[in-house]
Amino acid sequence: MRVVEYERYLDTENRLRVWFELEHGQVLKFMVQLECYLNRKWAEVVRYDTAHGFAHCDRLHPYQPATKTKMTTQNYKQALDVAIQDLAKSWSKYRRRYEEWLKQK
Repeated sequence: MRVVEYERYLDTENRLRVWFELEHGQVLKFMVQLECYLNRKWAEVVRYDTAHGFAHCDRLHPYQPATKTKMTTQNYKQALDVAIQDLAKSWSKYRRRYEEWLKQK
């Protein structure tokens, strides 16, 4: 089994944390997380993963439980690719939404 882990900076205050396990070229588990630097610390904003035995997306909220959505594909390689593409494309939208939630307290 091979573990791959890396951070991809989108700019100085936004990054993707990517982790996955491979065996014979097949993705066994994965986690892709958007982290934003807010209020002098890194905050987890959106996470795709295979925890709980299925591919899903957690929309993280600073004051409420996460919203979990099952991904349409359960092929973990495809789901990993979708997760990376979505967060790389839409990170600024997710960050703005999280910043609005932070103002609600």
